[in-house]
Amino acid sequence: HNLNPIVCVGESLEHRETGHTLDWITSQLEGALADIPKEQVSQLIIAYEPIWAIGTGKTATADQAEEVCKEIRNYIQSLYDNETADAVRIQYGGSVKSENALEILGEPNIDGALVGGASLVVDEFIDIIKAANQVSA
Repeated sequence: HNLNPIVCVGESLEHRETGHTLDWITSQLEGALADIPKEQVSQLIIAYEPIWAIGTGKTATADQAEEVCKEIRNYIQSLYDNETADAVRIQYGGSVKSENALEILGEPNIDGALVGGASLVVDEFIDIIKAANQVSA
């Protein structure tokens, strides 16, 4: 039906603080990608959205977001191949706003943003779009 699924993964604050973020994310991906052929996986969008950042105003630093998004790409590469890992779009969500969009979107393994509440404020959303365009230019 020409739909591209978005698979959302994320960790609780407890996972983050105890150093189990990457293990938790990998286990979520393992379940989500089970028995999915690479032709279908390459069409996926995977969004990393830390649970502790949803609606809280807290956000992962660009380095934290990149660390997880890079692990997501590496995991896909280990299951499939480089081509599939490169084809999957990996987005960051979790309090993306104009103040942090440019830095987050500038990371090499972050292909876009899953924007929540900031998308409801026209000027804020326009500034996020401008940041995305600046990165892709």
